[in-house]
Amino acid sequence: MTDPYEMQTALARKFDVEARPPLGGEKVGISKSVRDGLWPIHGLRHPPAADTSGWYIWAGEYSAAADFFVPLHVDHLSSWCSAAVPYLGLPPGWRFLLAPDHEDVWFDESLLD
Repeated sequence: MTDPYEMQTALARKFDVEARPPLGGEKVGISKSVRDGLWPIHGLRHPPAADTSGWYIWAGEYSAAADFFVPLHVDHLSSWCSAAVPYLGLPPGWRFLLAPDHEDVWFDESLLD
């Protein structure tokens, strides 16, 4: 299965939630460290706003620096981090943590505030 929408829908179904894939043209906030191939990969989703999907994705250690996240259209995420693409269908409030041979996915209600 290589269609992003199908992958995202299937993964949401795996966790028994309604799939909410980002709309075309929406953006994610992503750290440049993701492109560097660092692990683990972290992702969390706030409610979408304006032209953003609500997703923030980073690799390695988190930083509170103002320039830590850069905007990236979801259509380009596969060239930065194909491992994160299937998780984008999870609705707001969900998080994931990926590492080689490891997957952790959970709901975090604090992301909805």
